[in-house]
Amino acid sequence: MSKKVIVPLAEGFEEIEALTIVDVLRRANVDVVMAALESLHVKGAHDIVVVADALLKELDDDAFDMIALPGGLPGATNLAADATTQTLLKRFDAKGKAIAAICAAPYALKCAGVLKNSYTCYPGFQPKIASVGYNAIDKVVKDGTITTSQGPSTAMLFALALVEQLCSKAIADAVAKDLLLV
Repeated sequence: MSKKVIVPLAEGFEEIEALTIVDVLRRANVDVVMAALESLHVKGAHDIVVVADALLKELDDDAFDMIALPGGLPGATNLAADATTQTLLKRFDAKGKAIAAICAAPYALKCAGVLKNSYTCYPGFQPKIASVGYNAIDKVVKDGTITTSQGPSTAMLFALALVEQLCSKAIADAVAKDLLLV
């Protein structure tokens, strides 16, 4: 059975991060749903409009194995302020389901109270999140069911880490090879 992932898209999302997550996971045959907060047409931080697959509020979170948040500003703060996103993060955490966030999006995890002891984010953004537990060295940090990453240049590594977490190291390695990363 294929794994299922929600990628919420808020106005001002970081396009590289969102689309890398979606693309790499789909290459691994993960069922990814891009879910918009308000309208199916969502404008990213760099004025690229993406058409989402569904509205976040219409999804049944029980059908999903992971929620993966792209960063970007104001996308990450919009996710942090969105009641549906915050409720989903809390529900995923309570059920022990995987949660992932990149760039500024760990801020949304902090706001939901689901961020664990160790995380990374866009360098310089950690004072908004928490200086305690911040890992400035590793490009991808996994702490229990929470996976975080630094930003646009780490999006590929982040997405491959999610493939490994959802599928297997062998599948992540095969996707990385197809992408000419190894």
